[in-house]
Amino acid sequence: MYATIATHVESSAIAKFSQNHRSNMAKSPITCHILDAALGKPAQGVQVELQKYEESLSESPFRAVATGITNADGRCLDLLPPAGSEGSTPLQGGETYKVIFKTKQYFEGTDRKSFYPWVEIPFTIQNPGEHYHIPLLISPFSFTTYRGS
Repeated sequence: MYATIATHVESSAIAKFSQNHRSNMAKSPITCHILDAALGKPAQGVQVELQKYEESLSESPFRAVATGITNADGRCLDLLPPAGSEGSTPLQGGETYKVIFKTKQYFEGTDRKSFYPWVEIPFTIQNPGEHYHIPLLISPFSFTTYRGS
């Protein structure tokens, strides 16, 4: 009986690992996640823009490359096509990007005022083979971020 339970638990764990591995392979190489720290909930419906730094641009050195909206879990997993898929462009080491989160509209939608109308997070690609996850914790009068996994 114990062997049967152990086998079931082990096979469930392997299936879950395999499912998570496949889902990680099928998402954008740059993703983000926003949590509303004041409410203790994911921030759904936040507009997100990904921009790439290009020195050759004279007016503004950043060019928009993708837009998205956070889902019910506060995540935006489809900013760029998954690596290796049709339409994908490989990330290059040394490239600089920034993610812009339109927080004012989000807070207005929850009947709260916000000090920051948007949050910009610039970052540089160090290893193009890695996944870059940009988490953001927000409240009406503060924000924080870190390099996620």
